[in-house]
Amino acid sequence: MKEAIKIEASKTFRSTTTALSGVRDFVNRHAVEFGFEDREVSEIVLAVDEACTNVIKHAYKGNPDAEFVVRILASGSEFQIIVRDWGNSFRPDDVPIPNIRDRSRKHRAGGLGIHLMRKLMDAVEYQGRDEANEVRLTRYLRNEPKP
Repeated sequence: MKEAIKIEASKTFRSTTTALSGVRDFVNRHAVEFGFEDREVSEIVLAVDEACTNVIKHAYKGNPDAEFVVRILASGSEFQIIVRDWGNSFRPDDVPIPNIRDRSRKHRAGGLGIHLMRKLMDAVEYQGRDEANEVRLTRYLRNEPKP
C-alpha cells in the first residue's frame, strides 16, 4: 500500500491577472503530486483561478499593489486550497444561482465564478473577517494515486 501524501505549501501572489499563470502552475503541481487525474487537476485549477480572479477584480478592485496568498493543505484524501486576501469582503450567499441559459441567450460574460467553484469542488467555504478574507476550496481524492 502506498504511503499517504501530505502537502503543506503556501505562496504569495501580486493582485494582477498576469499572476494567475503562476497560481495555476502552483496548484497544478501540487494536485498532480497528490494523485489527482488530469481532468480533476484541470477542474481544481479552474476553481482556484476563479477564486483568485474574484480577489483581483472585486476584493482589490484591480489594485496591482495588493497581494493574496494561496495555501495548500492536503493529507489523507482531502486536498484544500485556501485563498486569503485583505481586500473588500462580500457575502457569497447573496449571490444568486445564475440562469446559464438566460446568460448565454443574452451573451453575458462573467458572473459564473462562484457557481463554477461550487460545481467543480466538493466544498467551498467563505469567511470574511476584519483582518482578512478566506475562500477554502476542498476536493477529495476518490481513488488511490497511480504508482
